[in-house]
Amino acid sequence: MSTALLEARDVGFHYRHGPAVLDGVNLSIAPGEAVGLVGESGAGKTSLLRLLLGLATPTRGDVLFRGAPLDTRDRRVMRDFRRTVQPIYQDPFSSLDPRVTIGDTVAEPLRSLGVHAGRVARTARVAELLEAVDLPADAAMRYPESFSGGQRQRIAIARALAPEPAVLLADEPVSALDTSVRMLVIDLVRRIARERGIGMLLVSHDLTVVSALCERTTVLEGGRIVEEGETRRLLAAPQHPYTRRLLASVPRLPRP
Repeated sequence: MSTALLEARDVGFHYRHGPAVLDGVNLSIAPGEAVGLVGESGAGKTSLLRLLLGLATPTRGDVLFRGAPLDTRDRRVMRDFRRTVQPIYQDPFSSLDPRVTIGDTVAEPLRSLGVHAGRVARTARVAELLEAVDLPADAAMRYPESFSGGQRQRIAIARALAPEPAVLLADEPVSALDTSVRMLVIDLVRRIARERGIGMLLVSHDLTVVSALCERTTVLEGGRIVEEGETRRLLAAPQHPYTRRLLASVPRLPRP
């Protein structure tokens, strides 16, 4: 029996009147496991992420949540799903509403999901989360314009952690950041995920980031999985020509 919290099983997908963008994709995320999903633009990464977030329905196959097909029409199931599976988006400059304080931004999942009900409990939870991502408590009273890109992504991470999820789906979480702060954010994500036993899917075209965060990696090309396995092995001895081309495009990889 599968131990995966979230799984794509033989998933196919195409947009209306369009060609298939995913074909026979299998991918799973177990508790505490960090999985990388890599591929160039147009490989199908974003489409697969939308399916795993319940924002679209597979044309073929299933997305499984806790071992059962995800029924996006069932409000009870989706409430549990939204609390358990949280996204971290790519661009911290567009993912935060400039008109809303940081405290209200981080608390938004708590209100919408009915977690930590009551203003006092939410305020305490926000303070705890800001401390977890190495931001001062007074950040709660400020607005996004007061923060750098790296700090904004820390805020986005705090918001994703608010309902105590078991899975994070991170879409290119550091690609919009300066090189100097990328590793700081990567180290933060890695530390928090390990401390809290959170499963994670890291969607990226950057193998350097994947090598730093993920134990297992799946390579997607043209909507199909062409290679997958333990990250160290895959990066040290890639078997598929497409994976070798991806590696060749990276100037230098840190040691896993």
